[in-house]
Formats: sequence, C-alpha cells, structure tokens
Amino acid sequence: MNIAEVNNTRLHWREDGDPDSRPVVFSNALGVDLRLWDAVIQRLPKDLRLVRYDTRGHGLSDCPAGPYTIPGLARDAEAFIEHLGLQNAVFVGLSLGGATGMELAAKRPDLVSALVISNIADTTENPDMWRNRMAAVREGGVAGIAEGILDRWFGPNYRNRPEARIWRTMLARCPKEGYLGACAAIADADQQAAARNITQPVLAISGALDRACPPLRTQATAARITNARYHMMPEVAHLPCVEAPEAYADLLIEFIASIAA
Repeated sequence: MNIAEVNNTRLHWREDGDPDSRPVVFSNALGVDLRLWDAVIQRLPKDLRLVRYDTRGHGLSDCPAGPYTIPGLARDAEAFIEHLGLQNAVFVGLSLGGATGMELAAKRPDLVSALVISNIADTTENPDMWRNRMAAVREGGVAGIAEGILDRWFGPNYRNRPEARIWRTMLARCPKEGYLGACAAIADADQQAAARNITQPVLAISGALDRACPPLRTQATAARITNARYHMMPEVAHLPCVEAPEAYADLLIEFIASIAA
C-alpha cells in the first residue's frame, strides 16, 4: 500500500504501467475512490506511468475536518505530484477531480503539461442544492442519499445492472466528514478565472445523459479554455469511465498520442 504525506494529510495512491514513462495522474469524483478508474486503467497502454490517488476524505486517505476548498484540493494534488517527482504529467480528473485539475493546471503548468476534465463545469450552477444535500447527509448520512445519487451517476441501462449496487456500497462507505468537506468545496467553486488561465492542451468530456453536470455546461467551460477540445459520449451519464470504459480509454489514448505528436 502506497501512502504520500502531503499538507499534513496522508493520501493513499496506486501506480500501474511503466514507472519510467510519461505519467498520467487520475483524480476521483465525489463519493468514490481511486477504483473509479479500474476499468479504464486496464485498457490503457502499459508504456504509460498510471498514477491515481484517493482525494482527502475519500477511500483510504486521511479524512481531516472540513470544509475543503478546490484550491486546497489542488494544493494536495500539487504536493502529491511533487512528492513523486513526476514531470510532464497529464492530469485526468472527473467531476470533483476535474475541478481540482483545472485549478492545478492554471497554477502549475510546469507540473501539468495536459489536462482532461470530465463531467465538470467551471462554476457551480446551484450552490443551494449542495447545501441542501449537506443538510441531508448531516441528518441521515451518505447512505441516506445514495439511491438518488446513483440516479444521477448512471444512465438507465447501467443503473439497472447488478454492478450499480457495488457503486452504491462504495458511496455509502464514503466518510461522512469527507463527503461534507468536498460538498462544501463544490458549493463554493468558481473557476472561471482558472479556466481562462489554462494554456495547456485540454480534452473536455461529458456524458449525454449527465444530469449532475449537463453536457452544455462542460462544453461551455471548454469554450472558455484557449486550447481545449470537447467530446460528448452518448448513452452515459456522470461516470462515463464506469459505464463505457473502453470508449473512455480510447479518448484518452487518442488525446495523449495527439499531444505527444
């Protein structure tokens, strides 16, 4: 088990692929851990250094008291990349992880040479919704909101499959304080300035059925980034790397090859 101590917080992380090759760093969404990327990692070339970590308050990482902030989560990612001595990294973040990636890429282009943002926008559309969700979690725990979250995570085809229950279990086991801390970060997020300051190549991905972050919001964010391209995946919702891992991996492979060229 790998642990990196950064910003007085121990982050759990895992590495696959070739340790001497170009690093690709993966950052998870709210309520899940680094296993979010399992099916994608299996489909990526072995000549990449594939590194993923559990965001603070998630998985096996420490769960310090909240509230968290997007700049604070970006500082964790920054310190983590420096801790491993990674250079020329491609940063891949979904939802909360995408917000972390935008903040980091704007601040540290020397660490992040390219960015993939998935199912995220540069502003929070409805902060009150997030505060209402936090109130529900304080009252009934993360398990109390799990069924409604799964309806937003997945399209109907995957939602009705037995595998969806595994993701419900992962969500329900997310530490309450970690979930609340990350919710606070999302509720207060405004990354329009960060988006305008990103100059690296960017791939923005959305799911056609995503109700948590509708495709038009991700597309509009991509339009505000100087060197971004946008792709909408059909028949998937908020976690396309789970619902369609092969197609998601193909997008990453094509993007990484294009920036290498």
